[in-house]
Amino acid sequence: MICDGSLKELIQEHLAAFPVRHTNDRDARRAAVAVTVVDEGHGADLRGLPAFEEPSGNAALMLTRRSSGLADHPGQWAFPGGRVEAAETTVQTALREMREEVDLSLSEADVLGYLDDFVTRSGFVMTPVVVWAGKHVTVVPNPIEVESVHRIPVTEFLRKDAPLLEDRTGSEHPVLRMPVGDSWIAAPTAAIIYQFREVCLLGKQTRVAHFEQPDFAWR
Repeated sequence: MICDGSLKELIQEHLAAFPVRHTNDRDARRAAVAVTVVDEGHGADLRGLPAFEEPSGNAALMLTRRSSGLADHPGQWAFPGGRVEAAETTVQTALREMREEVDLSLSEADVLGYLDDFVTRSGFVMTPVVVWAGKHVTVVPNPIEVESVHRIPVTEFLRKDAPLLEDRTGSEHPVLRMPVGDSWIAAPTAAIIYQFREVCLLGKQTRVAHFEQPDFAWR
């Protein structure tokens, strides 16, 4: 799938037609993440992203592995993001966190739309903000927050074995995972990836808020 203007327009059209569901709990702890579409880069792979990459033409999503020194969810897969500060919008939070975590500065003009809010088992209402970065993107991970940065081709999330669903004792809904290489990413990040695939790439109105999260995501 090519990272070009046609893909950008397709994602915008699909998001414009998607009735987003927001959680209107004023007492909730709010968070926002940047679901960033970027060129995969030559030589990029699942092990990590060098600071400088030449464009390959292929579209990818930018994800991070959280620093092992963090108190919350160390080492887990994530999108750049964090808690919404006072007087911030979710868009401002997503863009600020992306600057702080991977030194990538984008503007509100680069926002393509939103996916559904996702309530995490750790107590946050997470708003996914879909952002277009495109080609010629350089990132530098902040070692305090980010162990590594990855550009994962969007075609990886279109695999026939995705998503992986597993029953969870005591819940009527399964845990959702998205396969990546010979491993996997777990919800809540995986749920957002799956909805991105369904809504942004395939034009389906698929909901994911009901999917369960593995035990380690509850902490």
